[in-house]
Amino acid sequence: MDVRIEESWKKHLAQEFEKSYFKELTDFVREEYKTAKIYPPPKDIFRAFELTPFDKVKVVILGQDPYHGANQAHGLSFSVQHGVQTPPSLQNIFKEIESDLGKPANRDTDLARWALQGVLLLNATLTVRAGAAGSHQSKGWEQFTDAAIKALNDEREHIVFILWGNYAKQKGAHIDWTKHCIIESAHPSPFSATKFFGSKPFSKANTYLVEHDEKPIVW
Repeated sequence: MDVRIEESWKKHLAQEFEKSYFKELTDFVREEYKTAKIYPPPKDIFRAFELTPFDKVKVVILGQDPYHGANQAHGLSFSVQHGVQTPPSLQNIFKEIESDLGKPANRDTDLARWALQGVLLLNATLTVRAGAAGSHQSKGWEQFTDAAIKALNDEREHIVFILWGNYAKQKGAHIDWTKHCIIESAHPSPFSATKFFGSKPFSKANTYLVEHDEKPIVW
């Protein structure tokens, strides 16, 4: 696994790359790419970090696994590549944007436009085997992404953490509420969307950013 990660993140996560778990994770992922169909493509594993440098992060949206269907995952949580059918969770996210902000949403499935504005679209696990959700969980990725969240929590202030569903809430359990804004709700998947709709995370995030002299996100 070629760890090509943006310089500011490399500085804050350098210790992780030296730990034994990360070497074991690298060996595992490298072997998986040789022997199975793995998503996303290797060049996109760290794309969330590449597009949103450490000191530019304004919002964090936590996902769990990359999408495991063909041509979907490209390194950003909830986002899929151009030309791919919009997954149900992302459809519901767009619906909530329209309801929350009272105007049509940009329904381009590639959410890089958010990442470039400071929205870290971070999955807990950065790789997955085709057609096998959760197949790369508990291999070390969670420890690595926990370290990224901890670095943001400890060394930055006034970041909005958007936590959808119980998994994201657990992963964000150690965020300091006194330094950051935490917005929690049900997950946007069809199984819990009725509780997700009306949660207004996008307007809440922007209100907080403006209150702290940050430019709001164009959702």
